[in-house]
Parts: sequence; C-alpha cells; structure tokens
Amino acid sequence: MKILLVNPPHPAIGSRIPHEHLPPLGLLALGGPLIDARHEVRLLDADRQALPASTIAALAAHCQPDAVLLGHSGSTSGHPSALQVAAAVRRALPRAWIIYGGVFPTYHWPEIMESELQIDFVVRGEGERTIVELANALALGLDLGEIPGIVRRNNAVSGPARAYDPNASDWVLANRPAPLISNLDAYRIGWELIDHPLYTYWGDRRAVVVQFSRGCPHQCHYCGQREFWQTWRHRDPVTFAAELARLHREHGVEVINFADENPTASRPAWEAFLKALIAERVPLILVGSTRATDIVRDADILPLYRQAGVARLLLGIESTDEATLRRIRKGSTQAIDREAIRLLRQNHIISMAAWVSGFGGETDRDYWRTLRQILSYDPDQIQGLYATPHRWTRFAAEEAGRKVIQTNLSRWDYKHQVLESPHVPNWRVLLWMKTIEAVAQLRPKSVYRLLAHPDPGFRAAMRWYYRIGRQVWPYELWHWLFTDRRSKTGPLLAEFLGLQSPSRANPALHSPAQPGRSVGVAPAG
Repeated sequence: MKILLVNPPHPAIGSRIPHEHLPPLGLLALGGPLIDARHEVRLLDADRQALPASTIAALAAHCQPDAVLLGHSGSTSGHPSALQVAAAVRRALPRAWIIYGGVFPTYHWPEIMESELQIDFVVRGEGERTIVELANALALGLDLGEIPGIVRRNNAVSGPARAYDPNASDWVLANRPAPLISNLDAYRIGWELIDHPLYTYWGDRRAVVVQFSRGCPHQCHYCGQREFWQTWRHRDPVTFAAELARLHREHGVEVINFADENPTASRPAWEAFLKALIAERVPLILVGSTRATDIVRDADILPLYRQAGVARLLLGIESTDEATLRRIRKGSTQAIDREAIRLLRQNHIISMAAWVSGFGGETDRDYWRTLRQILSYDPDQIQGLYATPHRWTRFAAEEAGRKVIQTNLSRWDYKHQVLESPHVPNWRVLLWMKTIEAVAQLRPKSVYRLLAHPDPGFRAAMRWYYRIGRQVWPYELWHWLFTDRRSKTGPLLAEFLGLQSPSRANPALHSPAQPGRSVGVAPAG
C-alpha cells in the first residue's frame, strides 16, 4: 500500500523563528516499521517549509497515496493545523484513508471523530505496532475490529476498493487499547525517509531527534507524559549508541537532540549508554532535558557525560518557590536545583533553566523573588514558559475554575499565556517574563561566558542561543500586541476543556472503550 506521512506546519515560535529544523521523529518511528512491512512510504515534512494546506493537499494528490498519516510533535498547539491539512487532503483525495495519531488525538478522539468527518481513524497511544496492523488490514481487506489501539468509523471498510461504505451508518467504534511496547528496539526509525542535509540545529550542524527512553517515573502534576507513556522504558544502551555512531558515519550527523522526558532516570542504563558511545569514538554533540535530581545523583560520572559529548541539558526547575515545588509534585528543591547547575558548570556543560509562570496566584512580589532566585542559581541559559493545562493532566483538573484567556489552541505552546492571572494583570506577567529573561541573559556572568569562556564550543553554543533570542523577543512582543486575540470574558477552563465529566478530565488510555451510536455516548475510557 502507498502511504504518505505528513508533518503539518506548526505555528509555535520554535518552529517558525529559527531557520533550522529537526526531523519529525514520531513519523519516522512509524515509517521504519511500515517500510519493513513492505509498504511504499514517503514523508512530506510540511513544517520545515511552513507549507499552506492547499499546497500540502496538492503534493499529496500528486503522490496518490492509499492512506495519509497525520502526526505532529506539538500536541495541543499543532492540532488546528493538522485539522486544516486533513480537510484539504480529503478534498484532494476523497478515496484515501486519513489516519491521525499523537498525544492530543489519543485523549480528544471523541470530539475529533464527532466533528471532523475527514478523519477515518485515530491511533491511540504508541503507534509503531498499531499502524502496521492497521495498514496491513486496509491493504488486504482484513477485519478491523481486532486491531488494538484504533478508533474507527463503522462505515470505514478495509481493502483497496473504497475508503467508505456510504450505506453503512456512521457509528464510531473504539477498539480495545494497544499494549505498551516493552522492547523499544523492536521497531526501527525510518531514517531513509529524510534528506539529512536539510535538518540542522546548534548552528547549522546536521542533526536528528532521538529517544533513548519513553516515559517518566515521576508524577509532576502539570505533565501528561506519564499518563501517555505509562511506564519508563529504555532502549538497549549499546545498540542505541551504535545507531547514533552510524548516523554520524553514514549521514554526517553532528548533533543528537534527545526527545526523552527523562533519559537519565536509570543511572545504570544511562551510564552504560555513555560508555558505549565513548567507545564508538564519534564527535557527537548531545543536547536534551533531564532532572536536577539526576544531575546531583550523577555528580561522580558527569565527566562521562562530557566525554560522551553532552553539551547542554535543560533542567525543568519550574518554580523557585519551595511550596510551589511541593504542590506541583516536582520532587526537587531549591538547593538541588542550584547544586545541579553548579555541577554542570564544573563539567563545562551548559545549563538551561526552564521556569514556568502561572502555577498559581503569583504576585509581583513572587516574580521579584523569582528573579533574585534565578540569579542566585546562575544558569547559563534561561527559558521562561507559561503553565498550559492540557486536559489529561492533574493540573487541568486542579485549575478547572480559572478563566481561559486564549481560546486559540494553536497558541497553547507554552510560550503564550493561556490562563487568566488572578493577582497580576496578564500584560504585566509578560513584562515580568521578559524582564527576568533579559536580566538573566545580560548579567555580567552570562555575558562573560558568551564572550570569554575558555571552551570554544561553549562560546559558540551561547552565541547561537543569543542569536535565536534576539529574534524570539520581538516576535513574542509583536504577537502579544498585534496578533494574539485574548479574551477578557473567556470561559472557565472546565467549560473550555469539557471537564464536567470525570472521564473527560483524564480518559484512561489503557482501558477498553465500548462502541456507541455516536461519539457523544462512547466512553473515552
């Protein structure tokens, strides 16, 4: 069967501001197994060039695929773009199956299947096994009812003849959930689907996105990754290191960007990976995210991090207030966060501190204290984010009574304010955010590292980050002043997200759903 993977354009600042782009790992993770199952697979990365939906549909029509797979890494903020693309593709390819997967459709499939008739199937949860079973069934005309992990329309029939049976009633049927993939090495990434020179990062260096692990063992209340991935699992450390080395030797890849939520969760597994990569003797640059607690735990092996090529780690400190850290279940403290940043600096690894505004009733005094605390932490780089209440998180349930000021889901990307600030006007929250970023990045210590750090790689990375910052700042301010449409009379979060029903607040991904006459009565969990 001919299958087209489509990465819709994402409106987020991180996609639109830098001229550099990273390959869509999620779609490549589906492409490898589909190729191995003998399907003809192509990738259309519309995000890289920000293609309009009409152009995407025309390119898709030229390919004449039997099925179009839509997926995106932006979760909520990427959803509106995915729907626009799906509608355009449906008009151009009325007989092709349109399949939609990812985190957002996994939890919002009832509304999607009710209102977006161009979507034939939703894949819930991990897709590598499910998409191969679905593609095989569609190609061979097999029964769709026994494929775990899919939501389908009753009038979608398998086989090459038609995408729809117009005589069937349009029920929505949710098959039983798919089991978790316990062996992450069982399905390979379809690296052959991309032209590697087109994907760069870290100053025009050839780059890829990878996953060493999936999930996170921690229970931060604002994060939905634990619910989606369920269990922390990791790839074989030696096999994974060999794959990264091959990407360097065969495709000239220089930068490895980890998409893991918590790649260092298991010290033995992570240490084994570092040693295996060091043994490969490839000059790779590794960047990613981890927890401050893991850095402090690994103080004695941080030289291994550096030797393996770890150049920067983002630490989600989230808040500098001890009470807030306890309330959001971060599992860290001010002392741990400060020590982690010190240890990274000691080993010439760039520390990026990510902190979040909007976890509660911040006042002007709280923002002033945050600024002083961040300066005392002394991170090399800083990233300010806004709390974003995705429906499947505990945070959304706890904040159900707050007012939504941004109803455009494409702005739910952590870089736009979504919730009303109860004690500080939202315009002043923006000023505090920009002030904290400016003071942190322009303080003498930071400028010294930018201009005179003894490690030339460190200096180059700092210059690259500052260049992006100079573009992001005016972009964010322009959007705030002239393009973002915020509402002073927006709905409550419970109403906007449909949290009135307990099953809607956090639908169980791994419990069976029963079919109903319409999506409105088909339970999500």
